[in-house]
Amino acid sequence: MQHIQKVGVIGSGTMGAGIAQLLVQNGYPVILFDIDEKAVTRAKETIESKLDRLVAKGKISTTSSEQAKKDLDVTTDMASFAQCQLVIEAAPERLEIKRSIFSQLEEICTKDSILASNTSSLSITEISGQSANPERIAGLHFFNPAPIMPLVEVVKGLKTASSTVETLVQFANEINKNPVVCKDTPGFIVNRVARPFYNEALRIMNDKIASVEQIDRIMKRAGNFKMGPFELQDLIGIDINFATTKSVYEGFHGESRFRPHYYQERMVQSGSLGRKTKGGFYEYDN
Repeated sequence: MQHIQKVGVIGSGTMGAGIAQLLVQNGYPVILFDIDEKAVTRAKETIESKLDRLVAKGKISTTSSEQAKKDLDVTTDMASFAQCQLVIEAAPERLEIKRSIFSQLEEICTKDSILASNTSSLSITEISGQSANPERIAGLHFFNPAPIMPLVEVVKGLKTASSTVETLVQFANEINKNPVVCKDTPGFIVNRVARPFYNEALRIMNDKIASVEQIDRIMKRAGNFKMGPFELQDLIGIDINFATTKSVYEGFHGESRFRPHYYQERMVQSGSLGRKTKGGFYEYDN
């Protein structure tokens, strides 16, 4: 079983930065990569600010925060991953981007390094299909916000080695997550279960049975959900949610119960993507 000492994270967006924060908080040195230097610098500043807030709230000590900051490096050079035993890809949900990244990583990392994708719905088998070493590629799917949400899906592609899965399960436990191993099926477990939660809410709203606010309130009060389906879409990003729904729908070859709703597509087309654009199903200030 591979011993992980240093971790690389690709992508400094919400998920990538969240994963990086989680890892340094749990004592792992991390190299955070992005092709955009401004973006990765901004992500580092955001992570440091969040660590400061945790100290202010008494969640972590000043010493732990300072060590976490020291353990975080940022780069725009993927060659920096040469000494990493694990690299987690958190790039946009596009197959060609992910395949290109893994192709580059195979040239940079040692043959023993594990390469993991944080994809929420794309096939791990397809991502690794052109790889020379698909046995070391797996899914490691965190949920937003990564430092808080306890579940991690460890996804086994058709050619993923059992030792790779075992190492990732152990790693997830070490960073205080609850890992669940799942097959490489469309949407894995959580996103497959979640499609009706979003899709039926959109249909109920569109049929004018209940408003956005009413649906969210009912799901929280009667269903004991922490957030309603529309609040959660705004938090995740309506574009990301829609892309996941499309991926699951296509993965099941057009099965009607997973069909995306046109209204969600219109929201994406309008640029109203939720919290990150300060407006989605709800409006947000700074």
